[in-house]
Amino acid sequence: MSAILSVDDLNDFISPGVACIKPIETLPAAPAPPQGQEQGRALETEVILDGQQPRVGGGGGDGDASAAQISLTDCLACSGCVTSAEAVLVSLQSHAEVLSTLDSAPGLRIVDDGGRGGRPRVDGLENEDARLFVASVSPQTRANLAAACGRGVSEAQAGRMLERLLRSERWGLAGGGRWRNGFTWVVDTNVAREVALVLGADEVLGRTTRPGGNAPARPILSSACPGWVCYAEKTHPHVLPHLSRVKSPQALTGTILKTTLSRKLGIPPSRIWHLAVMPCFDKKLEASREELTDEVWAGSGLPGRGVRDVDCVITSKEILMLAESRGLNFFDIPRDNDGTTSSLLEPAVPFPDARLHSFLFPARASPRVPRMAGSSGGLLYHILQCKAAQIPGAQIQTTRGRNADVVEFVVAANGEPVFKAARYYGFRNIQNLVRRLKPARPSRMPGGKPFGSARRPTGKSASLEYGYVEVMACPGGCTNGGGQLKADDLVDQGRRQYSDRPGPQEQKEWLAEVDEAYFSGQEVGGADIVNGNDDDVRSSEDVVGGIPRSYIHDTLAYWCEVTGISIDRLAFTTYREVISDVGKGTGAEKVVQLAGKVGGGW
Repeated sequence: MSAILSVDDLNDFISPGVACIKPIETLPAAPAPPQGQEQGRALETEVILDGQQPRVGGGGGDGDASAAQISLTDCLACSGCVTSAEAVLVSLQSHAEVLSTLDSAPGLRIVDDGGRGGRPRVDGLENEDARLFVASVSPQTRANLAAACGRGVSEAQAGRMLERLLRSERWGLAGGGRWRNGFTWVVDTNVAREVALVLGADEVLGRTTRPGGNAPARPILSSACPGWVCYAEKTHPHVLPHLSRVKSPQALTGTILKTTLSRKLGIPPSRIWHLAVMPCFDKKLEASREELTDEVWAGSGLPGRGVRDVDCVITSKEILMLAESRGLNFFDIPRDNDGTTSSLLEPAVPFPDARLHSFLFPARASPRVPRMAGSSGGLLYHILQCKAAQIPGAQIQTTRGRNADVVEFVVAANGEPVFKAARYYGFRNIQNLVRRLKPARPSRMPGGKPFGSARRPTGKSASLEYGYVEVMACPGGCTNGGGQLKADDLVDQGRRQYSDRPGPQEQKEWLAEVDEAYFSGQEVGGADIVNGNDDDVRSSEDVVGGIPRSYIHDTLAYWCEVTGISIDRLAFTTYREVISDVGKGTGAEKVVQLAGKVGGGW
């Protein structure tokens, strides 16, 4: 789904008035029929999308049809429309929403009276519509924008340009609009990525101390890609027990910001508005999940329609639209580093907790994992490094699969495999994976073999199953997300010129430039690499890939202490099977084909 968000590109759109299963308990109650009128007539309900106006006079002839509002949360609870209706609703999380929210009321102002050790004062609370604006930015977005700026511009420089757009009065959004609002804090999601890596490795290697949490079934499948998660929930529920319970970096960042700021500033989470800048449209789906709201961490502990941890998600493409809407050219924003080495600038207002300020805004950039780790955060590679660090002399061996987006990894000690993992990127490869995981059906014939039993490999590693699989919907990983600028977009922006419209080869060359920007930061290696090109940089069992496990766990313990909430509610999530017969055979297969052709998503 990542690359198909326009109804103009789809022919499978299901009109909500024709096929929609709005939960019955949320529909308007049927009024009692007038006396003498025949009983049993069905209530006519007009289903409209968020942001649309109901039809004047209805459509049933009597002009009094009621309207049932459909939100993205409703569509996530329905497998009927699958992609098209979600695509329409996802588009409502846009740069236009950012601007309308910024211009809706004066923003809350933080006054640091007592330094980082004291409790800051929040001005503007008397206005019930006022919000505190915070943002988070992914490294893949920065890499994409850096490549669009041209050669010589690093991912860190693009990050500072982006932060100036979100914060600055001279160069950014705060210089315009009705209330001249900007974002008080802009956080690098690499910080939460390190948390996700440590918790993910603990989960896979059996080191987790999650209270009351059951470990996922083997092989554990990554869950940071919301397109993959939504696809699994709606079409392959048999893989749900395998999904990692660790939140994605986007979700973790949102939870850290909302919980800490609400506790430290004494304001409800509804007064905090969090914008995430991501490489993928599917991240808008993730932001709308009921599992990622304050109902889980501050309420009943169960999914519900509470305050979202991430209020709005926009992509790299929409950043340029956001700037243009304020009469700004993103590429004209200064990219100097102000003497800092981190991707983002030091915030003008200290975060209201000194220890978490140092954690969220480190003095130096996060260590970049090697190219071998891929462009999706290095979840799999960090687990491999941690496993290898436990065994003296261990090596990580790689074997390419049927294409570049399928790679198998083995941690070997003394020539013997001790841990096996794999990477599956792209929807077509994912289909092969879920088929292999599908449980066999018992035969009805006496003595017959089960149906659909997966074929097992032969040879030395036949008995060694995958311990972990990194799954991403987009071929090439997150730098190729559907929300990223493509070669076509560069032509439209006047950043590139081609003799003709760019084709697959030009797009491939462009993606290589984005990857180069993504990997341009400091690389930190791990255990020996066989069939790879990384230097031998040894890691201890506590510090792997430049990430100290004990520091991460100490910080998480402190976070729990500050908020008074268990780590189980803060850092882990759940999934659920979505069952519906609506929309079956309505063209979803065509959407899958479209997604494959354009290079990403479903």
